[in-house]
Amino acid sequence: MDKLLKLRQALGKAIDDLNTDAIIGDETLYKAKEAEIADLRGQIDRMERAQKASADLARPVNTAITGGSTPPAVEDGALSDVGAVAVAARAQHSWTDRDFVREARSVLGFQFDGEQHFRSFGEQLLAVYQHYNPTQRVTDPRLKLAPNTSIRAPSGAAVSDPTSGGFLVQTDFSTAIFARAYSVGEILKQTQKLTISNDANGIKIPGIDETSRATGSRWGGVQSYWVGEGTSATPTKPKYRLIELDLKKLMSTMYVTDEMLRDASVLSTVAMQAFSEEITFMTEDSVYRGSGSGMPLGFLNAPAKVTVDKETGQAAKTIIYENILNMWSRMWGRSRSNAVWYINQDVEPQLYSLSQVIGTAGVPVYLPPNGISGNPYGMLFGRPVIPVEYAETLGTEGDISLVDMSQYVLADKGGVQAASSMHVAFLTDEMVFRISYRVDGEPIWHAPLIPFKGTKTQSPFITLASR
Repeated sequence: MDKLLKLRQALGKAIDDLNTDAIIGDETLYKAKEAEIADLRGQIDRMERAQKASADLARPVNTAITGGSTPPAVEDGALSDVGAVAVAARAQHSWTDRDFVREARSVLGFQFDGEQHFRSFGEQLLAVYQHYNPTQRVTDPRLKLAPNTSIRAPSGAAVSDPTSGGFLVQTDFSTAIFARAYSVGEILKQTQKLTISNDANGIKIPGIDETSRATGSRWGGVQSYWVGEGTSATPTKPKYRLIELDLKKLMSTMYVTDEMLRDASVLSTVAMQAFSEEITFMTEDSVYRGSGSGMPLGFLNAPAKVTVDKETGQAAKTIIYENILNMWSRMWGRSRSNAVWYINQDVEPQLYSLSQVIGTAGVPVYLPPNGISGNPYGMLFGRPVIPVEYAETLGTEGDISLVDMSQYVLADKGGVQAASSMHVAFLTDEMVFRISYRVDGEPIWHAPLIPFKGTKTQSPFITLASR
């Protein structure tokens, strides 16, 4: 049983005991019970604050959907999504690759050993190069083969094939790469993050199959009744569906020069930044518009998306106040506090010209950023307006979207097996390193929601139709 639940139950029992005649009639017992209640309330308050702080960093998937999960232990050669997110939450814009690695080691409790670990990502890449270089063929003992790269020898025994999978990226380096990705990305940090454990290459998550708030349809079929004394109610039950995530492989490559191979420090800086930004770009782009075939399913292609029509007579390549108002009115009420506006920068001039007519005058609708001491983003209906390069150009659906990315689940490998989801090899003939990352994601919702009262569907994913 959850510890917080136990504490709350204990508090309820203590309060009930306090109201008994035996306790009320004995001042000593009464004060002791009051002290017990105060102590329980303090524990509950501290635990709730600690859980909130943890959730702000790690953004775990909603336990109502996943049934709850405990992040797997971090082992050498394994990725830590929670660690990467925690590092990203603390990152500063001025951080270098060394800063990310240093913080990753601190978060992971990584104890550096010169005989077992590489000092920098560049040093490890050079070791990989030396292994594959036909003129050297020197294998550094600190290199570890990815565990999922076995093939069958003629004898039937399994042997390792490093040309197929390559070598594991050292734990602190892999965490630093993903921490930089989360720090740079505007969309990744908003999603619900799920780590797939051990030998699995996918996961099925039970979700509530709710598409209507009409009575008898909430939670897919749970219904309450007002009944008189002695009468019974018809039993009902929730309806579930499965959210199936099968990891897709994202392979990033980077060509290198002879000059770069001679300098581990330069190689480390360039490679870490290049791989981080490329992983960020491709993953976020797929979350935005992915087809779901061989890549995550983006919210632009999701069945749950609601597309708001343009206004009658609206000019091409424009955004007007009515568009924004209609988009906001279709956003699911519970998602409004988490929702953000993603826009193409071509849209910004349109936002500055928005106004709400009042009498013969008008008031601005868009509140622009107000300097380094204030909001870094503009605001619409009190929610941030974030320019992203994945958004479509002005006039095309996807140029402005209102979304709650906490309703999008993103899964990748974690724990012991995470090492196999991120590894590095060297393609000698092409002079190029490659890194593989396995990930999948999709919106938690599978259809827009029909409201209890009203005629227009709602969703956490709202777009504006092409105009």
